[in-house]
Amino acid sequence: MRVVFMGTPDFSVPALEKIAEKHEVTGVVTQQDRPKGRGHKMQFTPVKEKAIELGIPVFQPEKVKNPEFVDILREMNPDVIVVIAFGQILSKEILDLPKHGCINVHASLLPKYRGAAPIQWAVIDGEEYSGVTTMYMAEGLDTGDMIDKKIIKLDEKETGGSLFDKLSIEGGALILETLEKLENNTVKRIPQNDDESTYAGKITKELGQIDFYKSATEIERLIRGLNPWPSAYTHLDGKVLKIWAADVIEQEVKEEPGTICKNNKSLRAATGKGYLDIKELQLEGKKRMDVASFLNGYQIDAVKFGE
Repeated sequence: MRVVFMGTPDFSVPALEKIAEKHEVTGVVTQQDRPKGRGHKMQFTPVKEKAIELGIPVFQPEKVKNPEFVDILREMNPDVIVVIAFGQILSKEILDLPKHGCINVHASLLPKYRGAAPIQWAVIDGEEYSGVTTMYMAEGLDTGDMIDKKIIKLDEKETGGSLFDKLSIEGGALILETLEKLENNTVKRIPQNDDESTYAGKITKELGQIDFYKSATEIERLIRGLNPWPSAYTHLDGKVLKIWAADVIEQEVKEEPGTICKNNKSLRAATGKGYLDIKELQLEGKKRMDVASFLNGYQIDAVKFGE
């Protein structure tokens, strides 16, 4: 089939590679290049880099719904438009343009976790399962009819980063199955039950600030969900302290939440329920390290985290 691919981050790359092996990708549409780093050097999106490597024409409209670009899409005459983490809303004119419609690969088991950050929230909320869903795009937010799903079980120490990588690979495999059904006219449309939907809002840096009045279990999930970005954090001796990994100790807590409990080998925080046993951390201006290395080289003066 003739496919136009729309995507931007590295999450979208495996799907583009898979599609290009089996179908004619007539164009790749991605977000505009952005300055990055101290030098503010313009950087290609991961999808643009891969498209150039594959020899596929790249388009970077400021707004994909601009009439001039819609005309370009119409000239490409795609059988289907595949959209994965593109970053712009498609107009109804674009949604109705391809013969087989616009197909989205969404990183959740819809209708659960519609929205911008389904991967991180699945970890933060302690979900046992996650996955990817292919769906027809509609004018609502992730509300279109579903086609296929791939379910995976989260590991005990799953992070936002590790789940991102897994679902990226699964999405690439699943879209091929869906495209084959579209080509063979064997697709079964499955309407979403709006009553079962949940919303996964954007992840912000502020979300990472740890509230030690919550349970150790909730905090540990937050740490994993926000790893590698933006990370969960607190303050120690007036400096930002990022916590990268921790365990939960289910014991009765007598200290005030946030109280620092340490010895030569361990660093724990009292929480609203249980203790948070910190395993890996990073103090402002320092490298990321394990707790033993940190305690060997740093004298903690504060009584509580957050101070």
